[in-house]
Amino acid sequence: MAKKNKIAIFKGQKIRRSWNEENEKWWFSVVDVITVLTGSENPQVYWRVLKKRLLDEGSDETVTKCNGFKMIAADGRMRLTDVADTETILRIIQSIPSPNAEPLKLWLARVGYERIEESEDPEKAIQRAMRFYLKRGYSKDWVNQRLKSIEIRKELADEWERAELKKARNLRF
Repeated sequence: MAKKNKIAIFKGQKIRRSWNEENEKWWFSVVDVITVLTGSENPQVYWRVLKKRLLDEGSDETVTKCNGFKMIAADGRMRLTDVADTETILRIIQSIPSPNAEPLKLWLARVGYERIEESEDPEKAIQRAMRFYLKRGYSKDWVNQRLKSIEIRKELADEWERAELKKARNLRF
């Protein structure tokens, strides 16, 4: 499926986004996200103030990861707007003091906690993947086969890596 510029819908409001083939990432309009989460009458000013606050707090990286990109504006013309990839937009959302942002912040905290738990017990990651597939209507047999194929593919990649390392050591003088 070819990914192109698309509109994401959040709480009935549009968020412009664009797929970048080169780095295989979605880029989201920062002012659209701010509009949805804050209801600000002037999201450009809100973003300018938030950028300054982030810089003052030492979050230079978050601000510098936002790029200018031309997107179709409300007037139908292509206009330069700040965009951010998924990771950066989630970081910006964490900085927005708004009740509308709170459910996303809670979700981020839960997901972060789950990943920490999974790093300590990888079995939990497998259980999460199984729940994910079952919730989407896949049969238990299909899920088991899918998880086995992932494991086999990982073992194969590991074997190839070991073979490459062995070959590289044998080529040394």
